Amino acid sequence: MKISIIGAGNIGGLTVLRLAEAGFSDIVLVDIAKGKAEGKALDLEDAGAILKYNYCIQGTEDIAKVKDSDIIIITAGLTRKPGMNREDLLNKNARILKEVCLGIKKVSPDAVVIIVTNPIDLMTYLALKIMGSKPYKVFGMGISLDAARFTNLISKELNIPYTDIEAYVIGNHGEGMLPLPRFTTIKGMKLDERLEDKKIQALMKKTLERGHEIVSLSGSAYFAPAQAITVMVKAIAKDEKRILGVSAYLNGEYNTKDICIGVPCRLGKEGIEQIIELDLNKEEESAFLRSAESIRKHLKLIRPFCHGL
Repeated sequence: MKISIIGAGNIGGLTVLRLAEAGFSDIVLVDIAKGKAEGKALDLEDAGAILKYNYCIQGTEDIAKVKDSDIIIITAGLTRKPGMNREDLLNKNARILKEVCLGIKKVSPDAVVIIVTNPIDLMTYLALKIMGSKPYKVFGMGISLDAARFTNLISKELNIPYTDIEAYVIGNHGEGMLPLPRFTTIKGMKLDERLEDKKIQALMKKTLERGHEIVSLSGSAYFAPAQAITVMVKAIAKDEKRILGVSAYLNGEYNTKDICIGVPCRLGKEGIEQIIELDLNKEEESAFLRSAESIRKHLKLIRPFCHGL
């Protein structure tokens, strides 16, 4: 299986290592910055010699090298700066993503494509429109990371292992995300049976602010994103039929159409094999639709990038 990563920054470089550790041996790393991908590939080869892993990592500036990839991960783009929300990145990253997607369309149109570039939900929608792919083939990483953050905060609050917690988050990967305590379980027990509402609301607020906190302290998150990407790649490559939160194109599900937004999906060898529709109550549904609307109001800003395709 051939896997390509476009963008050799912190997330892209670390994802290569995580994939190699997971047993993937044919990986291409692409970056337009002269020497960046080549240098990281050489460093990663040396790491393989230390770890005694047999893998082939090719670093290149040429996007044509992703030809015939089975899975392509796009991390290329600018990262958020302190005080910048994901929507602030829209125009600059849309230009970058358009060029990348046109390149993929020429050489590897049948690949499963995972979008990591922010703002993820909007960039996923743009990638779909540019490449003309089937919706189940292109999706974003987003809320799997948000669910991990919710899990971590619950674990600290209750002083229990991560493995005891199954957390759910849906919606926009950003300020409009919706942690779902009613669906979140701890050894089969609902979160709201373990914690009072005031503490749950505090955990939800902390989850919402987690990304901003990391950006303000260290500039960007990359350990958890790289791990989330690796889990998604494994689910696809090994046809695990695993349910993970991704930014998926909805066409009527959750009473929402023509938008990409975070929902739980079953991932397998074809990409998204099923969109899981949770039985939301009225309050949850209203919050989800508000989250969807926060994405929809920005779609008009990316449509000009689709002109002439």
